[in-house]
Amino acid sequence: METITFDQLPQAVSRLHEKLDHIEQLLREVNHLSPAADELLTIAQAAKFLNLSTPTIYTKVSRNEIPVNKQGKRLYFYKSELAEWIKSGRKKTSAEIQQQAELHLGNRKRGNR
Repeated sequence: METITFDQLPQAVSRLHEKLDHIEQLLREVNHLSPAADELLTIAQAAKFLNLSTPTIYTKVSRNEIPVNKQGKRLYFYKSELAEWIKSGRKKTSAEIQQQAELHLGNRKRGNR
């Protein structure tokens, strides 16, 4: 950290003010995005988000395959939960499987010593 002289103080304060403005802007953007991630969706909106038909969503709900919230006869879905559900179905690449196997075998060899 550099030492600031009295003559440099106005410039330093100006730079500090600019950085604070930038941080405030970033925080506003993050706060603006966060509620959208937890947005509550109807079944039609969930079907559109997942690119599935409404009857397919009903089938997945009846089979307990998809995260859902039920209030009375209505079904609601959190956008963030649907995104996590999609991510949970991700298949690993061959490289990821190989890396995981090597890590597992490496740990077993160390444990047998």
